[in-house]
Amino acid sequence: MPRAKKTKSESIEAEQSPPEKAVSTSEDKSAKLAKLKEKAAKLAKEVKGEEVKIISPKKEEEANTLVPIQDYLKSSIHLGTRAITPDMKPYVYKRRADSLAVFNTTLLDEKLREGAEYLAQFAPEEIAVVCKRESGHKVVELFSKITGIRCFTKQYPAGILTNPNLETFFEVELVLVCDPWTDKNALNDAKRIKIPILGICDTNNYTMDVTKIIPGNNKSAKSLGMIFYLLTKLYVEKRKLNVQVPSIQEFVEGWDDLVPPK
Repeated sequence: MPRAKKTKSESIEAEQSPPEKAVSTSEDKSAKLAKLKEKAAKLAKEVKGEEVKIISPKKEEEANTLVPIQDYLKSSIHLGTRAITPDMKPYVYKRRADSLAVFNTTLLDEKLREGAEYLAQFAPEEIAVVCKRESGHKVVELFSKITGIRCFTKQYPAGILTNPNLETFFEVELVLVCDPWTDKNALNDAKRIKIPILGICDTNNYTMDVTKIIPGNNKSAKSLGMIFYLLTKLYVEKRKLNVQVPSIQEFVEGWDDLVPPK
């Protein structure tokens, strides 16, 4: 039988009604969009939670530093030079606008602890500290007076560790240098007799012959004062020496000017 023709009203109704497939596709898109929004909200909460976890340990680390971070900054221990050697790059946090390198202060604190631990393994008579740089003379001599560790400032006598024929010859088990470059004669003597070297190293120092590194500004009197104050304090504590460690003001020149009155 021939198919009956649709009336005009039936044709118009068919055109106006959307296909079932189109309706289904639209519903699927809405459901997917809702799921994506839900996932995004969940991720946002997770990220927010992770940020809190990252910040908290940092604050805890700062609370456990040998001195407050602000005291480190005031002493300029964190300021390096414009030159950064490959050896010292791992200790650098960033460059300032004037191109000066800036040490990672939390890492400085960690390495100061390690340096003091290493130093404390040796008795005072087994150590020699050398500082040719004038900015460190006062604090090195103070460190020597308190700990009993022999020091050489201004000039290091050639061969004093390597030539047994000298009247001034003596033996040590460790040499502490304030700058591997300016104190290179002492460093080379220690290397020649194969004893360990503890070195305070700035961003421009090469450290290939240094056994243990204390990174930090080794040119400023305030910075060296801070380093030797902490080394003195920790060495006396760890060796249980029956001596009184002076206040930080004795080591850091102009410290009273930097610390606001209470």
